[in-house]
Formats: sequence, C-alpha cells, structure tokens
Amino acid sequence: MGATRSDAGSDVKDRGLAGHGKLRIEWADRNMPVLRQIRSRFAVERPLAGHRVAACLHVTSETANLMRTLKEGGAQVVLCASNPLSTQDDVAASLVVDYDIPVYAIKGEDNDTYYKHIIAALAVAPTLTMDDGADTVSILHSDRKDLLPGIIGGTEETTTGVIRLRSMAADGVLAYPIISVNDALTKHMFDNRYGTGQSTIDGIIRATNVLLAGLNFVVAGYGWCGRGVAQRARGLGAHVIVTEVDPLRGLEAVMDGFTLLPMAKAAPLGDVFVTVTGNKHVIRGEHVEVMRDGAMISNSGHFNVEIDIPWIEANSTAKRTVRDFVEEYTLRNKKKVHLLGEGRLINLAAAEGHPAAVMDMSFANQALSAEHMVRHAGSLQKRVYPVPEDIDREIARLKIASMGFEADTLTAEQRKYLSSWTEGT
Repeated sequence: MGATRSDAGSDVKDRGLAGHGKLRIEWADRNMPVLRQIRSRFAVERPLAGHRVAACLHVTSETANLMRTLKEGGAQVVLCASNPLSTQDDVAASLVVDYDIPVYAIKGEDNDTYYKHIIAALAVAPTLTMDDGADTVSILHSDRKDLLPGIIGGTEETTTGVIRLRSMAADGVLAYPIISVNDALTKHMFDNRYGTGQSTIDGIIRATNVLLAGLNFVVAGYGWCGRGVAQRARGLGAHVIVTEVDPLRGLEAVMDGFTLLPMAKAAPLGDVFVTVTGNKHVIRGEHVEVMRDGAMISNSGHFNVEIDIPWIEANSTAKRTVRDFVEEYTLRNKKKVHLLGEGRLINLAAAEGHPAAVMDMSFANQALSAEHMVRHAGSLQKRVYPVPEDIDREIARLKIASMGFEADTLTAEQRKYLSSWTEGT
C-alpha cells in the first residue's frame, strides 16, 4: 500500500499530514455547535470516566470531533475505519499526533488490513463499542468472544448495521445491548436525507465531472437516503427514476413526482445509477448487460455488495482506471460501464462525506447514547434499543437554537387540552 507507519499503538498513512488534518478538524468543529456544547459539559462532568471505547467509524474530520468529545468525557478511545476507502489520512494523522487518540486506518487499505485494524482496536478491551456497519460487533461475536463479558453496551450508526444487529437479537445471539443511533429522528431524517443526498451527488460529480442535467438518474431504494439523493438529482436537472420493492415507499416516490420502475426496466434507460438499499445484489448481471454504453454505476449504501461486482469482473474483457475512482469495464457485448469508487460509499470514496452541520446531530446522538449506556449499565436487555426520545428532542432543540431560530412552546391550557378527553367540539 506504500503506507508509512506511525508510532506504536496506531497505524496511519503519514504522521506528516497531521497539520493539514488539524485544520480540517477545526473547520468541521465550527459547524458542529451541538457536539461542542456536549463536549464542554463532558469535560466538566466526565460521564465516561473509566470506560474504554472501540469505535469503528468513517475516519473523517467530523468523526474526529466525536472522538475528542468522548475523550473529554473521560473515556479511553481507539478508532478504526469502518470502510477501506472512507478514511481521511490527514485527519487520522492529526488524531494521533495532536489529540493522542490511537487510530488504525489508511485510505485504500486492503481487506486483510481492514480487519487487522478492527482487531487491533479491540485490543483495548472495550467496555463500549461504536459501530458503522456492525463489523466490530460481528468480530466480537466470532473471533473475540473473550471480550464480550466486559462490554456494557454499544451504538450503531447505519441502516445496514441495525439490520444485522436486529437479526442477531432475534436469533438470541446478541451479547450486549446496543442503541440504534440510525433510528433517531435527528439522525435519519437529516443525516440520511440531507447528508446522503448532498454528499452522494458531490461524490459522483467529483469522480466523473458529469453534467447531471438531462440525464436519466436511477436511484435504487426510496428510504430516507434514497429520498435525499432523488431530490438533489432532480434539483440539478436530472430525470429521476426510482426502483423500490416496498409498495408504500414506491407510492411515495410516485407522489413525490418520480418515475417508479423495476430495475429490469430502469436498467436500459439509466445513465447514472446509485444504490441506497442496504441489501445485496440490487444491480445484478442481467441489469448491467442491458445498460447503455458508458453507464455509470455507484453505491451509497454501507457495503459494496449492493452491486454484483464479481459478475462485472467475470463478464468483462478489459478493465482500466480512466479517472480517480472510476473504473471502466468492457463487457463481452462490447459495451462499456463505469464503476465508481469500487462500488463503495461514493460520498466518502470520492468526496468528504456528509457536511459537518448534519453530522453534528448524528454524533451528538452517539455521544449522548454512550452516556445513556453508562448510566443504565446492567439494567438493559441484550437487544437493540432506540435512542431515548428525550435525547432526540434535546438535540433538535440545541440544533434549532444554534441556527438562530426558536421553536414555540405549549401554553398550560394547550397541555391540558392535549392530555384530556373531556373537551371536544
């Protein structure tokens, strides 16, 4: 990989990048006022003192400010990457050099290194875990079961990870309670819709420099992420086609003004494809071979399995890298298709991920959920919990205030009316 190793206890690309990384961390922090307030309180109260956090997240400038917050709260923190292409190497270096937080992450690391880094982070013997895709939880439940008795709880950030964890809980194998940060309203309504919407388009444009206006843009999945991507693509003039297996979400896409088609019918029409489903092989061989010559295929779901990349590899006669994060495949039928960012999260592979202003709420949820786990250690069952409603609402209140706005409040009369059944017309 050509990487330069850092000091013992970390594995980053180049410590010399730390200065630039620190500037990026500080810039992101300016746009994360809610997390800053939590960090100030944590520094005084130290609610995480004595706890060890193994965090497997995208190593970005926004994540760096979450790590700083956890450390200010008294925790011993170790960070590793939750995706081989999402690491910002200068940020990783700054966390090690400037903030004395061990990091195991190198952008472009191979699969073996990726898992070695997770195992290295787990050497801290965590009492709390923080996941973006549940890979840490999976390894703990398979290769490092010896560490499970010491863990009081964890958090999960993604739709994909929550699906895995709920399956584990249903099978009775989940060994400790986990809070689904992804299900917080202040996470998925904003991070998924506005963050993924903007950053996915950003990644596609940075990778390809394509003009979206006038193109057929296919969005696979119409959850909160799909909604955001579809809205932003339409805003840039693209003709948006949505594919969806849930009839309710499909109906919503139609009512929102988009064309709804199955992928088999959308494939021959699309110029640009984005998968955001959390499922496997949403774009398959039978779809790829009928695509237009020059079609661009990307993914903004957590894992690259949404696209059947092995089929593309096996059914191509030639492959070359034509731009950074753009691989051109010549199929057996002579058509060319372009895979962006190796099919990994295009918003992080080719761009910088979500803007700090939206990650402010997501990471506020992470920090306060970790505090909640510590406060309620031993009283929670081994299942997936939602973020407590009071945390969700407090984050929304703080965010509104930081933006210079103010929500209304109920009068005593209104509170009484809403809690009563005796008044009617």
